[in-house]
Amino acid sequence: MSGYIRSMSKRPHSITVISWLFVAAGFVGFAYHLTEFKARGPFQYDVALLCLIRLVPILSGVFMLRSSNWARWLLLVWLAYHVVLSVFHSLSQLAMHSLLFAVIAYFLLRSQASAYFQGRRPGPPDNQEANDTRVF
Repeated sequence: MSGYIRSMSKRPHSITVISWLFVAAGFVGFAYHLTEFKARGPFQYDVALLCLIRLVPILSGVFMLRSSNWARWLLLVWLAYHVVLSVFHSLSQLAMHSLLFAVIAYFLLRSQASAYFQGRRPGPPDNQEANDTRVF
């Protein structure tokens, strides 16, 4: 029944664009950090951690396309992490990461997105009190 309910709500275009954007960005970042590994010498745990962190947007993007609610929250946490990291860098990086976080959060937390991630059609609430027009 869960698959049927999930298929009822149509994915908003903003979710599709954001998901694919972060899948692509994750792959580019992963490939970039993968080139930092050196064949000789001790294992570079810091580079491995960076590669692991770059898998987060890929994972989030793929599972947001599959309407997994946890994936949008993981992406927002990942973006918030970057905002916190940018505090230690330039003011322009902080401003850009903050703006990106705000825009992505806006689209991921809208009612259409919430309906998609919860597997229902967007619209008015489905409670009896809202639909009841009888006068007592």
